[in-house]
Amino acid sequence: MADVTRAYSIADLRRLAERRLPRAIFDFFDGGAEDEVTLRDNRAAFERVRIVPRVLADVRAPDLACEILGGPSKMPFVIAPTGAIGIAWPGADLAIARTARALGIPYTLSTNATASIEDVAREGPDRRWFQLYVLRDRAFVEKLIARAEAAGYEALVPTVDLATGGKRERDFRNGFTIPPSLKLRHVLAGALRPAWAWQILMNGGLPDFVNVRGYGGTDARGLKLASSVGRDIDPGFCWDDLARLRERWKGKLVVKGVSSVNDAERLVSMGVDGVWVSNHGGRQLDGAIASLDAMASIARAVGTRTAVLMDGGVRRGIDALKARALGAQAVAVGRATLYGVGAGGEAGARHALAILTSELVRAMQLSGMRSIGEITPDLLARR
Repeated sequence: MADVTRAYSIADLRRLAERRLPRAIFDFFDGGAEDEVTLRDNRAAFERVRIVPRVLADVRAPDLACEILGGPSKMPFVIAPTGAIGIAWPGADLAIARTARALGIPYTLSTNATASIEDVAREGPDRRWFQLYVLRDRAFVEKLIARAEAAGYEALVPTVDLATGGKRERDFRNGFTIPPSLKLRHVLAGALRPAWAWQILMNGGLPDFVNVRGYGGTDARGLKLASSVGRDIDPGFCWDDLARLRERWKGKLVVKGVSSVNDAERLVSMGVDGVWVSNHGGRQLDGAIASLDAMASIARAVGTRTAVLMDGGVRRGIDALKARALGAQAVAVGRATLYGVGAGGEAGARHALAILTSELVRAMQLSGMRSIGEITPDLLARR
């Protein structure tokens, strides 16, 4: 196993994960849709933002604590939902959930996770959220909601930017499917990554997508069903359906996958508790606006009336500072912890967040910010 402590950036962890994982699996996590324009622009948007640092502030101990979605967090990070990550490292979902618990930040479980709603409730943080894919089988969706409710999840996070799956060409070229096929090319690729292959074999083979087990009225393993579930996202889910979901779910409702100011305004009028700005990490509509750019406009429009979160392109601790200055309560971290867990399991996930945290502290010190609450728009240079 690679020594993740020798990784000094998320980019370093990405390279370690790339060395450890078979090409098809790494590309599934790393890639975006079509020409990957939006994937790249998510990162470039952060790089376009410039800071005007302050000086002569007492920054010996910057305070990272903040409020996210009406509750406390020890830092302005949220774990974003990432599906299928157990194929990168056995128990990856629970490893990241335990990391979130240790750090005192919210954790979001994916519908397509390889850990159950109930197991994450036992091992994860108190502030746990469930990301919901709205499927055609509404009775099954209701079962998922009821399970999250019974397990004490604080928030339900319906994802609304996935009316159909994006065209992820890396997966086509690699012949990657869910469940992974066992063609000769994939067997050979696994043999070239013996540490990964041995670990998967010693843990009983490829993990199950336990939350979708039983979908469609069958008793098949969730792993066998995951691809059909992906095709069975309900493209007819609309505003009226969301209004019924708002009425059904008594906890906090955060709508994920928003890029339009008009949509954000309408969501606030419906009484949602949070708007999660996201383009699905560049994995769906290629050419969509970068998340940071969309978030800045949405925060200006609705940020005083509801929580605004965002994901997409977060690779440095300073990204959280920039996003806060532009109006986000927090940034959600997806690929960064995924690279960490793919490189070194739970130790890698913890190291990924340690990198982001230390970078955020340093950025606050060098820009003269004593607390998260001091980060305001006037910290940024005019574009």
